[in-house]
Amino acid sequence: MGSTVLFIIFVGLLHFISQVCGAPLAPALYVFGDSLFDSGNNNLLPTVSRADFKPYGVNFVEGDTGRFSNGRLVPDFIAEFLGLPYPPPSISIRTSTPLTGLNYASASCGILPETGQYLGKCLSLDDQIDLFQGTVRSSLPRHFKSSPDEQSEYLSKSIFVVCIGSNDYMSNYLEPRIYGTSKHFSPQAFAQHLLDKLSGQFRRLYNLGARKVVMYEIGPIGCIPSMTRKNKHDGKCVEESNQLVAYFNENLLGMLQNLTSTLPSSIFVRGHAHWLGYDAIMNPSKYGLLDTSNPCCTTWANGTSACIPELEPCPDPNHHYFFDGYHLTETVYSVLARACIDDKSVCAPTLKELVQM
Repeated sequence: MGSTVLFIIFVGLLHFISQVCGAPLAPALYVFGDSLFDSGNNNLLPTVSRADFKPYGVNFVEGDTGRFSNGRLVPDFIAEFLGLPYPPPSISIRTSTPLTGLNYASASCGILPETGQYLGKCLSLDDQIDLFQGTVRSSLPRHFKSSPDEQSEYLSKSIFVVCIGSNDYMSNYLEPRIYGTSKHFSPQAFAQHLLDKLSGQFRRLYNLGARKVVMYEIGPIGCIPSMTRKNKHDGKCVEESNQLVAYFNENLLGMLQNLTSTLPSSIFVRGHAHWLGYDAIMNPSKYGLLDTSNPCCTTWANGTSACIPELEPCPDPNHHYFFDGYHLTETVYSVLARACIDDKSVCAPTLKELVQM
């Protein structure tokens, strides 16, 4: 039995024990990002970027919830590790807001407000923070009526995880017929433009009470089937596209360190995961994978897009890296989550350390 499978079983056992014992490692988990983290917000939006149909969720106990995978996502594994329920999609909440966290992530959106909007309505990171602001200022005070200080302490101990930015390249910078971004910015200048915008957004989160924030790097977008099947390349990936996001990733740590040093009591952690995702593509057997090039499901547009509804996926999705033309399988998400939980080369401090700080 592979280490990844053992990790999935171990985290599930931890989740069960913590639910029985009622002792979570953090009071709440708040999730921001794009389709890699979206757990169903886009189900309720007028957009083509949705995953609320089979074969998505084929290996997930809750079925086709809107997660762009066959099973759990990184935030789900982190929630299990923390001993918390999976944070529900924020715009699905109609009654009392849960104190254990919410998921604001939205497929096809990005750091920039215009990114991905040609595909339909999505929640940009600004929109997601607006929703979080509503949570902090309107919903949470109902739970902390007697003591506003208690709410501040609750937020300061909560974990915030973010994964966003890939769409700012794939659904903005690399779409010159729709956006003029690549005409106005060099690759280096565009990366800095994104980081400057993101820094301001993280300051907003801080001002709303966030103190422990993990931001994952942008993954190797040049290796996804949507890229490799549309562009000429040598080897497994379109390295020119990977280089584009490398400019962003190389300067992400410095930006986060600057926030940590200037915002009192804050810890902004980089999820140094680009190389991990790339390594799994190049050395699949290390991660229990057999296919790191082709989507598991039958997709529209010859493997470059979303799954075609109701068609059977490949027999064993978790031996694949990609579930559709863009997104990953549960196996790969578990690798990315596990590394941040206990590997200092990926997250420093690790999530195990962060919850104790």
